Amino acid sequence: MRVRNHQGRDFIDCGAGLWCVNIGYGRAELGEAAAKAMAELGYYHLFSSYSNEPIIRLADRVLALFRERAGAPHLSKVFFGTADRTPTTPISSWCATTTICAASPTRRRSSPDSAPYHGLTAAAGSLTGILSFHKAFDLPLPGVLHTACPHFFRFGQAGEDEDAFTRRMVGELKDMIQREGPETVAAFIAEPIMGTGGAFIPPRGYFEQVQAVLDENDILFIADEVITGFGRTGEWFATGLYNLKPDIVTLAKGITSAYFPLSASVISERMWNVLRDASAEFGPVMHGFTYSGHPVGGAVAMANIDIMERENLVENSAAMGAYFLEQLRQRFADHPYVGDIRGQGLMMAIELVADRKTKRFFDHDKWAHRAIQRKAYDEGVMVRALPYVEAVSFSPPLCITRAEIDEAIARFARGFDAAMPELRAAA
Repeated sequence: MRVRNHQGRDFIDCGAGLWCVNIGYGRAELGEAAAKAMAELGYYHLFSSYSNEPIIRLADRVLALFRERAGAPHLSKVFFGTADRTPTTPISSWCATTTICAASPTRRRSSPDSAPYHGLTAAAGSLTGILSFHKAFDLPLPGVLHTACPHFFRFGQAGEDEDAFTRRMVGELKDMIQREGPETVAAFIAEPIMGTGGAFIPPRGYFEQVQAVLDENDILFIADEVITGFGRTGEWFATGLYNLKPDIVTLAKGITSAYFPLSASVISERMWNVLRDASAEFGPVMHGFTYSGHPVGGAVAMANIDIMERENLVENSAAMGAYFLEQLRQRFADHPYVGDIRGQGLMMAIELVADRKTKRFFDHDKWAHRAIQRKAYDEGVMVRALPYVEAVSFSPPLCITRAEIDEAIARFARGFDAAMPELRAAA
């Protein structure tokens, strides 16, 4: 849970780096696994039907986890990448291949729900719904549509309950699809819980209704589990938590707890069949990276999953997440500048308001929540002020204990108190 700076000062990391150091810092076993893999086969690529043992075993293990722990036996094959957001790069290729083979050459658009973070490459940055990531890069690219953000606390209308909000969000998606033409929409991509956007928990019934709309219109569903995968939500995958039936799942971060850069895209048997059957006419999908399926990454991931299983870290995420959320609510629910406290597993956020009575939000350009992040850091706890709404996120390593939660919240509370003059001025 803890890191120290060059002066030896202690910090409790309630961000797990960037949502990713799931097993915690200082795990020598992962270094040992990497050294062993480097000594045996430091590198080989996956082009031209080559492979290596660690990555073959990892693919089998990931698919088994989806089958046995997430109720997703339809997922069939794994494509490995490197950086945490490279899984979104092959999406355009796969979507295009699937629809071209289905004789729909105009099907080119993709539709992410607004406020997700899917990456910063040209394609992934376009799918990202946070406008600040588009500035100066001439994004999004043509063909990307963004739906309304399904965050009930901030975007629910007066007199609208959560069920009505869900119906409105799904209705707007349905209208967008019909307006554009279902035959032109290739895929819908969503984070099951939006991380960088604000740790937004989906409103009740949202994905159940969205998936029905996608099925009706033969549109692929892509679940971006780069953050939510590997125990972050208290389940192995949010695919199982929300009973999702995705055609593609993107993974990274927790697959190695960030000890080695590795990512993965898992595709369904349906998609695999299309790729396989069309290869005679179109050839193989010409996509890959020099470091795709790196054997050292495969070995590190296997050791990482070993630790997660042996130490019951997914179960700990569920239990400690519930305790953490309860303690946050007990401490801050009545705070004059706190509007919402939410979370699932060890993925939580406090969202600020300038006025609780009127539910008036802070002016975004004042960045009120950054004052809390700075003051909390001064108190020795690392949290993150998110870029889309005035929310402070908590996503500690899954090995956190009750005592560490208590200490982290005490430090955070002192930082919050110290930030009050700045909050009053911003309000």
